[in-house]
Amino acid sequence: MEKTAMIQTAQEMVESFVDLPTIPQVATRVIELLDRPGVELDEVADMILADQVLAARVIRMVNSPIYRPAHEIKSVKRALIYLGFRHIRELAFTCSFVDIFQGRDGIFDIKSFWEHSFGVGVVAKIIAQRVRYPDTEKAYLVGIVHDIGEVFLSYYKQDTFRLLLDSVKGLPFRLGEKEVEFFGTSHNEVGYCLARKWNFPKDYCEAIALHHAPGEAMLDPTLCAIVNLADLFCSVCQLDYGGSSWVSFNLAEEPAWSILKGFAPHLADLDVERFCYELEDRVPEIQELVQSIFQGIGAK
Repeated sequence: MEKTAMIQTAQEMVESFVDLPTIPQVATRVIELLDRPGVELDEVADMILADQVLAARVIRMVNSPIYRPAHEIKSVKRALIYLGFRHIRELAFTCSFVDIFQGRDGIFDIKSFWEHSFGVGVVAKIIAQRVRYPDTEKAYLVGIVHDIGEVFLSYYKQDTFRLLLDSVKGLPFRLGEKEVEFFGTSHNEVGYCLARKWNFPKDYCEAIALHHAPGEAMLDPTLCAIVNLADLFCSVCQLDYGGSSWVSFNLAEEPAWSILKGFAPHLADLDVERFCYELEDRVPEIQELVQSIFQGIGAK
């Protein structure tokens, strides 16, 4: 099926639901405020404190294994000082997505979804650092939201999604291909349409649409390749909310790795096997991060 037709189908699907979530206003205002030149730390702290749920999540996240403070941080202002403005944007953006999907447990368990999404975000950031991609924060954020289309299908199209999963029980399958068969589109196109609706930057939208096909990217193939590899890695490390889709992974043989080597020639000297072991070492802390921050999400 042609990509244009799948995007049209996804667009019609997204527009057909009037109760689609929106990014919480406080988080959006925090992100906008951080983009202003000369913004004061107290302004950002006051804005975050205006939303006690957001403030509590920021505190929990800054004390997680991912950020590793030497001593427990108990105030938003201290968190801002410790992390710096760039990381606070990460936290505000992340927490906004937690609020969007809280209570929206569909066919997939939402806690497992967050483990995968955070895993992809963290691993994407590590890969971005290793290849010297200029905006590691962007790689992290896109990694977190790359599968938003999956949540939409899992929540808003539960009956059809259940039929899809029933049809492949015990069989190897690629989820995107089965989605096209059952929906006429896939989570890639649905996520792309959602990202446009939320006014995400164009390179974010592209990476969401093409995280399984980075070779088709025109705006930022390096970003798409980073997210693609992070997604594959997390899937084979059991940070995979689907649980039964077929995935194979050999970093050195992936098309996305070739894209990254074209961007960063120094990767030719990288010990790929050792790098994969380094990434595997981060899996437990990703799981602990989700457990500590998103308490109650996905609880039955």
